[in-house]
Amino acid sequence: MIVKPTNSELEILQIIWKQGTVTVREVNEELSREKGLDIGYTTTLKLMQIMHEKGLLERETSSRTHHYRALVTQSKTSQNMLDALIDNVFNGSAAQLVMQALSNKKSSKKEIEMIKKYLDELDNK
Repeated sequence: MIVKPTNSELEILQIIWKQGTVTVREVNEELSREKGLDIGYTTTLKLMQIMHEKGLLERETSSRTHHYRALVTQSKTSQNMLDALIDNVFNGSAAQLVMQALSNKKSSKKEIEMIKKYLDELDNK
């Protein structure tokens, strides 16, 4: 079963993917720093406990301070979320997604060249 993280869970996963193994305090401090708000420690703790129950995080409890690490990779998570987006919003059309994305955001010349190169590679397969 594929578990789709909530937006708050994704914020926590982003921190863990960058740092590896973390404590709740470390995640809480980083969230507070990123948002410029005082995020309650118990809120972060509860979210991470829920993520553990969902199978998104592993918790190591051998020491007084619990350490968490991601059980899902950034690559697999983004792939699953993108697949769901394409299916649910763009009726299964990756082309519609790409066209929408390119019309919504200004791409640099370099990015456009990279996209063209990738399309050429796909066309040659």
